[in-house]
Amino acid sequence: MTAHRYFVVHKPVNMVSQFVSSHDVNLLGSLNFDFPEGTHAIGRLDNHSEGLLLLTTNKKITKLLFQGPKPHTRTYLVQVKNKITTTTAQALANGIQISAPGGNVYVTSPCTVTIVEDPTEYSHLFEASLLTPTTPPHQNVVTSWVLITLTEGKFHQVRKMVAAVHHRCIRLIRVSIENIYLGNLPAGAVREIKEDDFFKLLDL
Repeated sequence: MTAHRYFVVHKPVNMVSQFVSSHDVNLLGSLNFDFPEGTHAIGRLDNHSEGLLLLTTNKKITKLLFQGPKPHTRTYLVQVKNKITTTTAQALANGIQISAPGGNVYVTSPCTVTIVEDPTEYSHLFEASLLTPTTPPHQNVVTSWVLITLTEGKFHQVRKMVAAVHHRCIRLIRVSIENIYLGNLPAGAVREIKEDDFFKLLDL
């Protein structure tokens, strides 16, 4: 039996988290890496989001990680328009109402929200260069960065959470899943990881 393989990817913006699509979109297969047959993404990042994406040939991992009895953390570095206050960050952390399919609403679970003032404090999660945009916003546009750590991910949750407190999401970068970090992996790069390390770092 062929051993399963595991990959850490820095998904760039404007790429979907799949290898096949009926739409004319940028796919994972365009990355400069020879993935084995049967490789698939564990969870997804939407087209406009970027950062850490895990891939594997092991079909059991998605259920273990996202649908198992033990919650697993995901941390996102989020740039929002306008200055975010500690009061607003606390409101997000306490749980907030967002829209859900079918006209329903969903109240997010309590989470951790930290305003990023000094990116060097988070160098184990991401490189400070991530905070420098490829296309700088207009000089009059004020933005803030926050780290949001969740154990769930429903209905484009992070984007809807910041919108619910009247901040438009400008960039959304996943920087960690449990103890696997984006670190200094450049956009579009792929790193293979051993199975034992993969399970240990994800606490599976």
